[in-house]
Amino acid sequence: MNLPEIDSAVFFGLITMVTWGIWVVLGNAASESIDPRTAAAISYLVAAPLALGYILVSDASLVITARGGLLAGVAGLFTGIGLISMYIGLSGGSTTVVSTLSAMYFVVAALIGVVILGDEVTITRVAGIAFAILGVILVSQ
Repeated sequence: MNLPEIDSAVFFGLITMVTWGIWVVLGNAASESIDPRTAAAISYLVAAPLALGYILVSDASLVITARGGLLAGVAGLFTGIGLISMYIGLSGGSTTVVSTLSAMYFVVAALIGVVILGDEVTITRVAGIAFAILGVILVSQ
């Protein structure tokens, strides 16, 4: 029996979806057991060597330009702020609400894409964002 070939973006998107879902649930449990800021730091202390190890065993380029390094560093800054915020939110709130709101990051990215990067505004995109916001409202009730 031959299995259908899966697009790599879909394959890795699915892995991301499942692993981040598990991450939020485990992060919630960790935040109930220890200080959420400490739990966030431990998560990244485990993740950083994993990412570095992957670079070393893959064919990733080790060339870093000033612009690329700066952008990656600033992205890491925002990642860290979001991570700590999520853990603190989980320690005092519902996993359903915190995870659903945090998963709405794509709406922020879409708005930045439209306002700053000049991405095209289409009815389909507006409807998708509206449905996503409606979904968050429904899930958080």
